[in-house]
Parts: sequence; structure tokens; C-alpha cells
Amino acid sequence: MLDWRLPRMRHGMIHVWRRNLLVWRKLLVPSLLLNFGEPFLYLLGLGLGLGRFVGELGGLPYLTFLASGLIASSSMNTATFEGLFSVYTRMVPQQTYEGMLATPLEVDDIVAGEMLWCATKGLFSSSAILLVSFLLGAISHWQALLCIPLSFLTGLCFAGPAIMVASFSRSYDFFNYYVTLVLTPMFIFCGVFYPVTTLPDFAQSLVQLLPLSHAIAVIRPLATGQEPTQVIAHLSVLLAFALVSFYWATVLVRRRLVQ
Repeated sequence: MLDWRLPRMRHGMIHVWRRNLLVWRKLLVPSLLLNFGEPFLYLLGLGLGLGRFVGELGGLPYLTFLASGLIASSSMNTATFEGLFSVYTRMVPQQTYEGMLATPLEVDDIVAGEMLWCATKGLFSSSAILLVSFLLGAISHWQALLCIPLSFLTGLCFAGPAIMVASFSRSYDFFNYYVTLVLTPMFIFCGVFYPVTTLPDFAQSLVQLLPLSHAIAVIRPLATGQEPTQVIAHLSVLLAFALVSFYWATVLVRRRLVQ
């Protein structure tokens, strides 16, 4: 039976976030190498290699176009995989949450803290791409720094659905469905590698229903020194995804841990 109460935002979520941060610090070096190495390979192989043949897209050098898209997609991917694999590991094999619930922490604190941590890891990953892009000369405008808080919001947007999937999964293999059917199509079709306007009209309409499209619509102009349009609408969509998925993630995790 589901507990439909609205989640409560309490200070306990900070303790959950801090616990994850302390654990992550033990893996700081390999994590940073991955955060910097992967975007470097993407930008070098696709941005510089493929960019020689593509030239410009949307009035931007392809390296710049790609880098601005990867800032958003990296936050999506990192937050999603943290919400899937790490949350499931703490929930089932390690039973970390069972220990947390023996303290004054509640399920609502755990879900909120995990969402904050997923978003934080997404911010780390996006910031790494932003720095690598700057070093390669792909991005040079100061307003690109505004992409950092937007990356955090993007991470929040994708953390909730990932935790929802982890809450009813029976094994790690189940995540392949979500990654293949949801995450990968967004990565391919939402404008990371090419403008959404090149898609057929019906596909453009469908893509606008996906949160990554709205994240890229705001992040790309800021990263490239342009003026973003319909900012309030795009941010509202991202915030709505984050809030609604937070509610459902809390409801489903309550069922998994309490009932």
C-alpha cells in the first residue's frame, strides 16, 4: 500500500548528502580522472575530429556546439547513474538505508538527500566538461559560469526518475531498460550532437516533452555567449520534473523500505 503524503523537507537530508560526500572523497582521484578524461575524449574525438567535416552548426564551431550540449547531458547521465546504481546498492545489497532508519532520519530525508547528492555529482561532471572546454578554447564567455547552477537543476530533474526506477528494481539488470529506452534516446535526439530543428516536425514536438531539450535550450546559449529565450518556460519545466519526480520517488521508496 502506498503512502501518498507529501514529502517533508527536513534538515536530515543534509546529513544524508554529507554522508555520501564523505564516502565519495575516498574515491576522489579516480572519480575526477573519469570526470575530466571522458569529456576530453568526447571533445577531442568528436569535437575536433568530426568537427573538421561538419564545420559550423547554428553559427557555432562544432566543437563549441558539442561542448555546450555535453554540459547538460553529462549532468543528466551522472545524476541518473548515481540514482540508479548507487541508490540501489545502498538500498538493497548494503542495506545502508536500514541503518539510517534506525536513527531519527526518515525516508523523506533519505530521498531528498540522495536527490541533492545526485544533482551535486551532476554538477561536478558538468563543471569538469566546462573546464575542459575552456582549456580547449571551445568556450570562453564569462556567462558560461551560469551553467553551473543550471547543471545542478538538471541533475535534480533526472535524479528523481532514476531513484523511482531503483525503488522497484529487483536487480541491476533492470536498469538496462531505463538506460536503453529513456536515457539513450534523450542523449541522441535532444540536441546534444545536432540541432533539434533538423528533426521532422512530429519528432521536434516529441522532443520538446523531454527535459534534456529544455536544459540544453538554456545552457547552450549561456555557454556560447548568446541570449537564451523563453528562460522561465524552460526552467519551469525542469523544476516541475524535479518536484514531481521527488514526490513519486518518495512514495515508492517508502513502499520499498517501510512496508
